[in-house]
Amino acid sequence: MQPAPEVPARSSYDAVIVGGGHNGLVAAAYLARAGRSVLVLERLDHTGGAAVSAPAFPGVPARLSRYSYLVSLLPQKIVDDLGLRFTVRRRRISSYTPTVRGGRPTGLLVDAADPARTAARFRELTGSEREFTAWQEFYAMTSRVAERVFPSLTEPLPTREELRRRVDDPVAWAALFEQPLGETLEQTFADDLVRGVVLTDALIGTFTNAHDPSLRQNRCFLYHVIGGGTGEWHVPVGGMGAFTDALVDAAAAAGAELRTGCEVTALATDGTTAEVTYRAGDTEHRVGARQVLCGAAPATLDRLLGRPAEQPGPEGAQLKVNMLLRRLPRLRDTAVDPRDAFAGTFHIAESYTELETAYRLAEAGRVPSAAPSEIYCHSLTDPSVLSPELAAQGYQTLTLFGLQLPARLFTQHGEAAREAALKAVLEPLDACLAEPLADCLAVDERGRPCLEVKTPADLERDLGLPGGNIFHRDLAFPYGDPAENRWGVATEQPNILLCGAGAVRGGGVSGIPGHNAAMAALGR
Repeated sequence: MQPAPEVPARSSYDAVIVGGGHNGLVAAAYLARAGRSVLVLERLDHTGGAAVSAPAFPGVPARLSRYSYLVSLLPQKIVDDLGLRFTVRRRRISSYTPTVRGGRPTGLLVDAADPARTAARFRELTGSEREFTAWQEFYAMTSRVAERVFPSLTEPLPTREELRRRVDDPVAWAALFEQPLGETLEQTFADDLVRGVVLTDALIGTFTNAHDPSLRQNRCFLYHVIGGGTGEWHVPVGGMGAFTDALVDAAAAAGAELRTGCEVTALATDGTTAEVTYRAGDTEHRVGARQVLCGAAPATLDRLLGRPAEQPGPEGAQLKVNMLLRRLPRLRDTAVDPRDAFAGTFHIAESYTELETAYRLAEAGRVPSAAPSEIYCHSLTDPSVLSPELAAQGYQTLTLFGLQLPARLFTQHGEAAREAALKAVLEPLDACLAEPLADCLAVDERGRPCLEVKTPADLERDLGLPGGNIFHRDLAFPYGDPAENRWGVATEQPNILLCGAGAVRGGGVSGIPGHNAAMAALGR
């Protein structure tokens, strides 16, 4: 049960936190445990932000992670520090990528627990040992970087030179931090499909290409391969909402006040104290604070402070499709069990060439005819998101995340773009299946297919993400000038801190910006 929108118990707090997403809740729990008086104000009628679980389809007892859906960057330190009752499960299958070679359906299966099985699929796909050897060497390199970089994310911000020394690998540093990722992939891999599978981690929610000189793709890739010091992506048991529910419990138990249905409309500060104006229902309230921690996007913070927003940030570039199936569909590639193929990341139309083609079409203002996407089935790893009855009948969830679909397409073309984008991700999927996906979809209590579509415009409306950008703004490399921004959360006002994805080392389901903002607020 979520807290009711009511007037706070005090007129002033040590810290007011704008936004009750997972990062705001992490910050609230740390500050309250340190003895600070804390008020969290959340615009929506529930906490959790994008990290929530909900029954998306009327009359169907299945709780889907509707927005964010996997965990990679959450440090165990935060779980331990806050005593969170929350667990994740490892996915044995890393990925499956269907394709056609020699006129025959086949695919690349990467089994994290069985290197020999993976090697055999590489040989079958490419005809040699070369690509699998290159794959092993490349990910051994990213693993070494992950081991050295990930612990730094919950420490004071290192300088660029300090992080370079910590990585202690000139080749890896150049590959990930200095030259466009496309150069590295083209030097390392020969197969177009293999190159594409690797590149996808550089494009999640990021509209760019392999050779972008700004290195936007490198920054996105880095955060996708360093999580937990291993780069593995885990399934949250009970759905993503189980994580934020645990954070609500931790923050409330420590004494933080959590208020939903309270939209912050203005902030004023002299750099020492602040006044927060918010609306609850039809009533406007004001509350004082020594510090304000903002979990909303930097552009939103600018608006609240009444100042011009920074230049429009990069737009979101994804289509999220949530589905519930009566059963998993059969594959054209009969050598792979669908329960293996869908348990990891199922790559669709994500060869290197297809990713570049989709980018060029979208850049020109057209919805790609075959949009790249990746899919996974939460319920194969964690059946608890389904009712026992649905699980016993073989129902499964399916999450599809479409790439290279920037917000501008939906702004320019409206509902037509939504329909075109959905077609652009489902048709390539159907081409890999031995039966139409539509035949496997469950229906809700009104007889409608259990399929929910979220565009960048929906994310802006539902969650307040400018342009639907899941990272709030461009990701930054995890280094900076600690003299100016010791924890990577500072703003122009010394008593206003960023605790959301827009902070340095923000983005993803991590809690890292919340932790770092709390450390900055506590002066640690």
